[in-house]
Amino acid sequence: MKRLNLEALSGQLKEWKMKSVIVLEGGQVASEWYDLNKDTIGPLYSCTKSVLSALFGIALDKGYLNSVDQPITDYLQHPPEIRGALSKIQVKHLLTMTPGFDWPDFDKPYKTFRAAVDPTGFMFEQPIISDPGTAFTYNSGGSHLLSVILTKATGMTALQFAKDNLFEPLQFRRVRWMERDGVNEGGTGMNLYARDLAKIGVLYAQNGRWGSEQLLSPTWVQQSTKLHHRGLLQYEPPIYGGYGYHWWHSPESHNGHTDCYFAFGHGGQYLLISPQLDLVIVIRKQVTKRNDAIFSRRLIFEHIVPAFKETSEVLKH
Repeated sequence: MKRLNLEALSGQLKEWKMKSVIVLEGGQVASEWYDLNKDTIGPLYSCTKSVLSALFGIALDKGYLNSVDQPITDYLQHPPEIRGALSKIQVKHLLTMTPGFDWPDFDKPYKTFRAAVDPTGFMFEQPIISDPGTAFTYNSGGSHLLSVILTKATGMTALQFAKDNLFEPLQFRRVRWMERDGVNEGGTGMNLYARDLAKIGVLYAQNGRWGSEQLLSPTWVQQSTKLHHRGLLQYEPPIYGGYGYHWWHSPESHNGHTDCYFAFGHGGQYLLISPQLDLVIVIRKQVTKRNDAIFSRRLIFEHIVPAFKETSEVLKH
């Protein structure tokens, strides 16, 4: 029976500038590889967005937020003259990257947004050019608005809320998350150990359950990871997929192997979950050229998934 041996791929992994690769099957580590022979803390880049999505689910479960259908104006200070337009934008529109702001591909205004004295104010200066819920534009500024909303709703930073309700129950070793003016950056900025990132994947694979605790409702796991918008299913090379609530969604018809959803970060960082195969995959990669992220995807769909898919099919017969 074919099994995965990441050590046998060590030469290829080094050539592709991989830093950490962890594969879990049924919640147990099946294989792992580290460029320095040990797990290290490192940046998640935009995988941060999917962790933020989990925090929104917890905030909803605990009653800090009423619904993803709430208008963002319930939480965000804004110029009164644009209240009418902004009140049409709901929390779920930020989660699905469909708020309607003019935000050219691919997150081009992000650097200007980050340099702004008032990031929230900068967002509200952007024209709304489409009806909320219709057009997908990848927008890390919108992710930051979600962090502002979470902070306002819970009365604590996203990091403190995460420590109390997610990171400590999962026994994370260490977390760093960039903060500015009392708000953690919503779209990026989190640093974790690879094994701790994998725990979030296992939590989702187990429908929000960790040991005897239900940290996240199964309803949120299902709702947040399902396809809400076609997103970038048509993008070539096929690094991305459709979009859920700050999770990417890739059906078997898109990737050719298995229905899955994943967190994706700049340069090829992945946390991917395949419920069908009961797999959780974490990849941390050195950032090189932008389209080199395809190497992470090739590792997943040319090496890791086929090994476990073959095993799964053998067991069925």
